[in-house]
Amino acid sequence: MTPAAGARSEVLVRAPAKVNLELRVGPLRRDGFHQLATVYQAVSLYDTVCASPADDWDLDLAGRTTSGVPLDTTNLALRAAAALARAAGLGERAALHITKEIPVSGGMAGGSTDAAAALVACNRLWGLDWSLDELEPIAARLGSDIPFLLRGGTALGSGRGEQVVPVLAKGIYHWVFALAEEGLSTPEVYAECERLREAAAAEVDQPAPTADLLGALRAGDVRAVGRLLANDLQPAALSLQPGLAAILDEGLAQGALGGIVSGSGPTIAFLAAGREAALDLSVALIASGAVRDVRRAVGPVPGAQLDPTA
Repeated sequence: MTPAAGARSEVLVRAPAKVNLELRVGPLRRDGFHQLATVYQAVSLYDTVCASPADDWDLDLAGRTTSGVPLDTTNLALRAAAALARAAGLGERAALHITKEIPVSGGMAGGSTDAAAALVACNRLWGLDWSLDELEPIAARLGSDIPFLLRGGTALGSGRGEQVVPVLAKGIYHWVFALAEEGLSTPEVYAECERLREAAAAEVDQPAPTADLLGALRAGDVRAVGRLLANDLQPAALSLQPGLAAILDEGLAQGALGGIVSGSGPTIAFLAAGREAALDLSVALIASGAVRDVRRAVGPVPGAQLDPTA
């Protein structure tokens, strides 16, 4: 197949980070993944992918958070672009320029965000005009969070997280993300979760979302949402990086409505009562010396989209 008439010379797409308001981790499946029930929310912290035609695959990076991001074909964004080309029967290649603002290995799905952006960018670059429904199966094969990041908003994830349905969420949620000094490997955190469960001889049930949290989101009750934040991976993240507990305690002492390890960590997500409260919390966290940096964001926001400023 050759590129369609709508193919472009350059396409710029930005995609958001995510926070898991709730992450319930069930038993290990035969495919090596855990059964999950999670409530995702996309937040206004973005990576941007610029895709342009090239004779071979190429990738370069810019931004504040590039350390540790692979530049070869193991990069998830390049893998996403190549997977789309194969699915469409194209012999095309692309050069990707990624500007990163989402913390690397921070539990906010930065790599998955880049993959979602690459799918949307190359879809437009090659003039395919595929719908999100057509892109989602490719996204699901690449990674658990990518289908959600194509759509954004607030959603319930099941399976290993790749089966996504929208959740009604009223209002705007103001987040403060406290960044840790070092990243955490997602596989290591899941392995530590298994180790802790085995040590405690804990029975692991099939996961399910909490009805009270879904009700609080429908009502737009930000205080209730703050109280109901939950993450089954948090004990494992705290076990691997015990200093995260002090950050959680500090944020709650400074007035956060709730705090949680974001995904597999180590970023700590704090929910604030509003814009001013988020600003005050950010200042207090930095002044405390407990964190190296903070990012403020709001949610929910849309998923990967053509950059409105381009």
